[in-house]
Amino acid sequence: MDGQPQSPGLVCVAGLPRAGSTLICQLLASHPDILAEGHSSPLCNTLLGIRRSISTDEFFLSQLDNARDAAYGHLHDAMTGYLRGWLGGRGRALVADKNRAWLHCIEMALTLAPETKMIVCLRDLAQIYGSIEAQHQQTILIDFNDGLADFDRFGRADALFAKGRVIGDALSSISAFDDLPATVQQRVYFMRYEDLARAPDKAMAHLFDWLGVPPHTVDFSDLPVGPSESDSYYRLKYPHVRRRRFTPAPPHDIPERIERQIRSVCQWYYDKWYPAGGRLGA
Repeated sequence: MDGQPQSPGLVCVAGLPRAGSTLICQLLASHPDILAEGHSSPLCNTLLGIRRSISTDEFFLSQLDNARDAAYGHLHDAMTGYLRGWLGGRGRALVADKNRAWLHCIEMALTLAPETKMIVCLRDLAQIYGSIEAQHQQTILIDFNDGLADFDRFGRADALFAKGRVIGDALSSISAFDDLPATVQQRVYFMRYEDLARAPDKAMAHLFDWLGVPPHTVDFSDLPVGPSESDSYYRLKYPHVRRRRFTPAPPHDIPERIERQIRSVCQWYYDKWYPAGGRLGA
């Protein structure tokens, strides 16, 4: 990779729930130059915690009055050091770090690690809802961590897409990418689950090329399977199953009224990523 730093480059993996981020990490892990552990990582949350904490520290704030550049420089170097330390070395060109919080932190990531690239996983929103609802029906005696089990199906769909909820917040962050400078937008790769399911070889070849690593043929019948992420934290509503063989998920049957509502409320998303008869451009 041209201009590769001595430590591995950061690849943030984020996106919508039930859109394939766990699978993408599995596929990335098959490449010998990429380390992708696949678990949701605390790295982004920790960096955000440092920013919140230092922003209220009286000693740091007092330094900003008379030694602004030095104090800010210390902070930058310390946060960069933490990021690099977390990624580690291990002889890899890239490390994939999965956390949905990266969706609204790309500019912070680029400030600390200028080589950062981000993969954002997308999927038909009705199918995302369908996947969540199907899993809930299998675990209906357990509530969601945000109390959605008492809603009817339409109400639960409406709530999932609201501000502060798992789909709604991710959608808000994805829509905000259009406000970023072109140089930042160029660091983001949008991967539609449907394109991956339709032509996995082609999709991964294009992704590896975009990441700047040598070509690699993925054996979709023998994927690396590490320890699974703890799903009890998510009340079993958002499973992170890693399978040895990649088999595209079958489509979910969505009630017409619910699908119509999703498409109406999120028309901007379908216009941009799922235009009628269109395909996602490279």
